[in-house]
Amino acid sequence: MLGSTYGTFTTDPRRARVVACGEAPAPAVHGRAATADDLDVSGRPLHAEVPDLDRFFRPESVAVIGASDAEGRPNTGITRQLMDWAERVGARLHPVHPTRQSVFGTPCFPSVADLPEQVDLAVLLVSDPLPLIEELAESKVKFAVAFASGFAETGEEGAAAQARLAAAVERSGLRLLGPNTNLNAFEKFRDDLEGPAIALITQSGHQGRPVFTMQEIGVRLSHWAPTGNEADLETSDFISYFAERPEVGAIACYVEGLKDGRSFLLAADRAAQRGVPVVAVKVGRTETGARMAASHTGKLTGADTVVDAAMRQYGVIRVDGLDELQDTSALLARARPPRAEGVVVYSISGGTGAHFSDLATEAGLPLPALSDAKQAQLHQWIPDYLNVANPVDNGGHPVGDWRGRKIIDAILDDPEVGVLICPITGPFPPMSDKLAQDLVDAAEQTDKLVCVVWGSPVGTEDAYRTTLLGSSRVATFRTFANCITAVRAYLDHHRFTTRYRSPFADAPRTASPSFRKAQALMRSGQQLSEHAAKQLLRAYGIRVPREQLVTSAAAAVRAAGLVGYPVVMKASGAHLAHKSELGLVKIGLTSASQVRDAYRELTDIARYEGIALDGVLVCQMVERGVEMVVGVTQDELFGPTVTVGLGGVLVEVLRDVAVRVPPFGEDQALTMLSELRGRPLLDGVRGAPPADIDALVEVVLRVQRMALELGDELAELDINPLMVLPRGQGAVALDALAVCR
Repeated sequence: MLGSTYGTFTTDPRRARVVACGEAPAPAVHGRAATADDLDVSGRPLHAEVPDLDRFFRPESVAVIGASDAEGRPNTGITRQLMDWAERVGARLHPVHPTRQSVFGTPCFPSVADLPEQVDLAVLLVSDPLPLIEELAESKVKFAVAFASGFAETGEEGAAAQARLAAAVERSGLRLLGPNTNLNAFEKFRDDLEGPAIALITQSGHQGRPVFTMQEIGVRLSHWAPTGNEADLETSDFISYFAERPEVGAIACYVEGLKDGRSFLLAADRAAQRGVPVVAVKVGRTETGARMAASHTGKLTGADTVVDAAMRQYGVIRVDGLDELQDTSALLARARPPRAEGVVVYSISGGTGAHFSDLATEAGLPLPALSDAKQAQLHQWIPDYLNVANPVDNGGHPVGDWRGRKIIDAILDDPEVGVLICPITGPFPPMSDKLAQDLVDAAEQTDKLVCVVWGSPVGTEDAYRTTLLGSSRVATFRTFANCITAVRAYLDHHRFTTRYRSPFADAPRTASPSFRKAQALMRSGQQLSEHAAKQLLRAYGIRVPREQLVTSAAAAVRAAGLVGYPVVMKASGAHLAHKSELGLVKIGLTSASQVRDAYRELTDIARYEGIALDGVLVCQMVERGVEMVVGVTQDELFGPTVTVGLGGVLVEVLRDVAVRVPPFGEDQALTMLSELRGRPLLDGVRGAPPADIDALVEVVLRVQRMALELGDELAELDINPLMVLPRGQGAVALDALAVCR
């Protein structure tokens, strides 16, 4: 029996286990045992099966457990809504309640076991769904939805309750949406709209409302997945599923926290391979936002810089506002791939065109000057004193007659033009009406993107409500900023997917010969000395200076002779990080006497500070190059991450770094460098020679391999500075810090 308590909604997500290299057993991949080919060298999955959610969104039969028709009960309104939804989608609905004979005139059953048929979906209108899971599994129910709150979003006790629920669901074999979710999946979707649709995923149901209501202006929506606390089904599952649906043109997401970083990357990878754009609002950019997100869904929000980098790495388009989410996803869902990347701004006002062009150029949109021949053609209809190079200013009057359409067609005929944007800051009928109609007619006859910004605050004009919104071929916006954001995302997305290759295809599955050497150097829970850290780098073929570790002044002199003057001397110890601040580095030593004195001074300082040394390093002095930093950190969501940036003593001040989540290839390593504000230093400035970028990229890739193979054993690695020498001369790790987990 189900029990006699059917309350109103009164609910720790299951995180995928990260397996260190060499650990057993291997994790399951969606219910089946993982094979070696399913996992990378760190033990993380390389594949994710797409859940079959057809019977969730379009069930043939539904059970509503806790159904009610009692006046004033919350479950009553929900039951009524579910019955209406089931009728619309053609599903058979069975109310379940132990004490009712019928609900709204429909026969009611005391338990799931008493139902006349096996159901696809069970909707749980109960305060505690845990006792029902086993019975649902015995009845072979495929999917369940738990609306109840009071779980991980409430604190430790709720998180423990959610962990028990998640464990029961995992044992059962059914798939669960929620807890702490709502009825958004069962909304009334318009079925009279055509064209590619937006599929919507939200962890907070209310935050999806702006996208859902776009149906009222003609934008088609196909699905809405309100994931709630994600005890089982998560955002990644729905991204993978929607990416396979032929009717889905774009996936719009509101994400408060990711359940598991690797599963998110695998889902984004699937969407990227299929060219399906994913547009996401991810809260948690600030400390306050991250704290609120955790309290609302009980999720880890992750270090935002890592989340942001991971999204860029896999082509997920991150936007800030819900208005940007709706406008960008609508454009990406409906627009055809660009024929060219050139953007032309066309307006009836020179001021409007100049203003929009400034903003577009600042945002990185390409606004090429039209050719002399094209400008001459436009001047057939536009006075000679007006600028038509781009932006194109028609002066106003041509839009009121036959010339307006001629101008639009001439711009779209240019092979360098892929996007035409017409900002209309306010209505001025009848000319604005004709301009809107000309733009719609031209858009219907071209495969290029036509965008209109309708700036009127009223929004009730026929030119806007009927003409522009009545066309699925014109992308209409209300603000300059949203138009620019969406068009930039459109061009970036297609550029990205054209060259995209899944990094998981080439991810290492077996350890390299370097792994055994490196593993022998690891010391659990300890920080390695600089000498040991450099041995770790050597194991992976990363170049370090000529150097020797010595324990006497005499040995230091002999070492200097072998290394070659001038030399650098540094104290080396397992718990020594910031040597320069303590005076434990001496540079530019050119004689034996200087070496002896430096040795004594270094050991005296260490003794005074109470620092245990394993010796003093006598190092080759490397001067000419660009100081960079390359490192590894462990992210709670994504595991090991690789960082590259400007190095030296100002690394923490400048914070000019780029981050990637392994696995990634040479193309992403190069992209990391292009993201740095200090990138011109590598190309050579003020007469300096260009740096050896190939060698820098090679170091980044070798560090990535180290991070993958050592997995969680390597808590942190910092190569700073990595001296990148002039082109063709390589890169040398002058200092290194490594911390073992």
